[in-house]
Amino acid sequence: MSPARRLALGAGAALGLAAVVPAHVMAQTQATAAVAAVQVSPSAWYVQGLSALGTAANRNFISNAGFIATPEGVVVIDALGSPRLARELMAEIWRVSRRKVTHVIVTHYHADHIYGLQEFQAAGARILAGPGALEYLHSDAAASRLAASRVELAPWVDEQTRLVHADEWIGSRRELVLGGVRLSLIPVGPAHTPEDLVVFLPSEKVLFAGDLVFRGRLPFVGQANSGRWIRALDTLLALDAHVIVPGHGPLSTSARQDVQLMRDYLGHLRETMGRAAREMEPFDQAYARTDWSRFEQLPLFRVANRMNAYNTYLLMEREER
Repeated sequence: MSPARRLALGAGAALGLAAVVPAHVMAQTQATAAVAAVQVSPSAWYVQGLSALGTAANRNFISNAGFIATPEGVVVIDALGSPRLARELMAEIWRVSRRKVTHVIVTHYHADHIYGLQEFQAAGARILAGPGALEYLHSDAAASRLAASRVELAPWVDEQTRLVHADEWIGSRRELVLGGVRLSLIPVGPAHTPEDLVVFLPSEKVLFAGDLVFRGRLPFVGQANSGRWIRALDTLLALDAHVIVPGHGPLSTSARQDVQLMRDYLGHLRETMGRAAREMEPFDQAYARTDWSRFEQLPLFRVANRMNAYNTYLLMEREER
């Protein structure tokens, strides 16, 4: 997918969501939340963002980040959605561990996960990410997205906020050992994004899944390659994690069940919208006749499902050509 297409879909999704978000959901975007670490295993913690659209009122704190503390330093997973949030995360890491951050692993380069990177870079942390992000980072689309964020998310994202490239691009599975703790860095993109990268702590069965897993709400499919996303979820299932830190939403202690729900939802989109595309059935008609009953009780169903279905319909049209 081209960077321009990626930006257009992201911007269109945001505008579309804003147009249909119920009032009680929009009210959440005005809330603030503390960057507070929750321990999930002996070595691992995470902070949970709001289930909301990013706004200046909520400081763009709408995604999760995690960290793993070892005797020789701390590995952070994702950097949150503004430099200020990153500084708060760094303070929380110090409070919990009294150790320096040595590495930051980027699960993907969406704004709500990466606008805090510069703070970790300035503190001397080494940044690792999937190489699928390179095209986007060098594109006009990335610059345009940042420019828009400087307006929409001011003062949290401003003229001093910049895009940060990785120090090392992880194109194949890597084992990172720090202080006797072994982490598996596993590229699984393109899926949700071209550069998806997950982090697994095998000794404690904890998986940091990025936006491959949304919990407690319907996912935002956006520009994703949903077929490859399903295959990526199969990779996650094979890890047999006991705990998953998702990119959005609360911690999962029913890991297999939550991953399977994501897989089933994406599969349902592809099956129903794929059939409609093959039969050249108009989208509105296909959407109206589809049985959504298994998923319609999930939070944000009314906000995101129609858009997810439409994007999948367009994807399946292209795949059928």
